[in-house]
Amino acid sequence: MDVTAAPAGSARRSPWILAILGLIPLALLALALLLFGRFGPAGVLTAAFPPVEELTVERLTFGDYGIRAEVVNAGPEPVTVAQVSVDDAIWKFSIEPNATIPRLGRATVTVHYPWVAGEPHAVALISSTGIAFTGEAPVAARTPVPDATFLTTFALLGVYAGVIPVAIGLVWFPFLRRLSERWLNFFLSLTVGLLLFLGVDTTNEAIETAGGVPGAFQGIALAGIGFILAWLAVTVVDRWRASQGATGPRGALVLAYAIAVGIGLHNLGEGLAIGAAFATGAMSLGTFLVIGFATHNTTEGLAIAAPLARRQAALRDLVPHLIALGAIAGVPTIIGAWIGGFSFSPVLSTLFLAVGAGAIFQVAWQIARSMGGGPAGSLAAGLNALGLAAGLLIMYATGLLIVS
Repeated sequence: MDVTAAPAGSARRSPWILAILGLIPLALLALALLLFGRFGPAGVLTAAFPPVEELTVERLTFGDYGIRAEVVNAGPEPVTVAQVSVDDAIWKFSIEPNATIPRLGRATVTVHYPWVAGEPHAVALISSTGIAFTGEAPVAARTPVPDATFLTTFALLGVYAGVIPVAIGLVWFPFLRRLSERWLNFFLSLTVGLLLFLGVDTTNEAIETAGGVPGAFQGIALAGIGFILAWLAVTVVDRWRASQGATGPRGALVLAYAIAVGIGLHNLGEGLAIGAAFATGAMSLGTFLVIGFATHNTTEGLAIAAPLARRQAALRDLVPHLIALGAIAGVPTIIGAWIGGFSFSPVLSTLFLAVGAGAIFQVAWQIARSMGGGPAGSLAAGLNALGLAAGLLIMYATGLLIVS
């Protein structure tokens, strides 16, 4: 009987054997952790040192219920809230869902305290081991609730700060279409300068917001992940665009949408700042933010319109795209204002800002590449370098209107 030998190495390529070989290290790791937990030195160390506790007060809200603290346990051990003090005095409190908060768990602590509008208040949560975790409100103000009035109010703030300025910037489109190739490269270089400034600004905001993230959520690492994933996502879209032959006019349209997405993520962060300012009673700060962002964001419409100037399509055919681009870039300001006003989260804010920064830097790189090779298309060319510098200086100058 003729028996055909299996090809060499076929056993090693069997999916079952591959699966087993891949799972063996995981099983060994699980066994090692189990042995460490049951027989390792952890028990001796636990007995010798007090438990490590960490509670973070993410948000204080004020209303007819008194003061409410949203807290998260970012430490390695469960924490039991035993007492609550407000302005150095112990007060009765209620806590949901439970007084013992597990690792990475959240709870809402309500204190029926007669707070005074316009005055600072400090809330301290005291654990069963006597450790105090404090949250402070520099100015107490009634926290907005998501009803029709406040939803409309915050939406209008986003419209004035984001939607209208971007739409005004898009009005430059007919002007850009009439420019020569030399001057169009100048404005594309200016766009790169605008985006580079936005990228640096957004990165800085992400790092600052990461400082308020509970330690267990690793704010800086979260920002890095968001940045890298956004950069990769835009790169994948760019490679797909090239593989589909989306070059020339079609590629310019795809690039404009990529710019709008990056700017929209940046404007989401601006909306967060506006909503949080008004929600905490900082009315003057919120007003200055709206005025500053409105002036700042007008140039963003120019950044979106510049790549489209090379399309030879009729203006009426491009109007729907211009409206969509303006909405993509501006409407996130409204969403950010709602999030900042009603349920600000340092974790999500850090992630959104980092994603925006990564997308903006990648899009700036794409614009620089789209200008073409040769001396005329280089950012180092005399007029183009002037445009790049002008973009940076314009964003810096308009940024001076924004109160930190």
